[in-house]
Amino acid sequence: MRLDKWLWAARFFKTRQLAIDAINGGKVHVNGHRTKPGKAISTGTRLTITKEPFAWEVDVKRLDHQRRSAELAVTLYEELPDSLEKRLAEIEKRREEQAHGAGLDQRPNKRERRLIHRFKRLEPSG
Repeated sequence: MRLDKWLWAARFFKTRQLAIDAINGGKVHVNGHRTKPGKAISTGTRLTITKEPFAWEVDVKRLDHQRRSAELAVTLYEELPDSLEKRLAEIEKRREEQAHGAGLDQRPNKRERRLIHRFKRLEPSG
């Protein structure tokens, strides 16, 4: 089975074209090597898939030519334990960063803008 079709069927990418672009961009490795979208894969093949900021290292368990539900797509592969651990740690880290710095990189909303203007008017100029 073609690598790009399997990535699409396993729901790593929404479309086959996105899977092809990722493979050509070096974001997908087969058994540690860069590859082409038409590469034939079989059960037991080890894939490394990078979608910033996350990375999956999976072993292909089954081949399926059709895209199915997410629950069934998970049965097509087995993620390695260290890969899962790293991914979950990254998710937790991003949650903590978002909770601590929520809104720091955004523009002020209407209420915050009014408070800023009010503060600036009260500030003595000189």
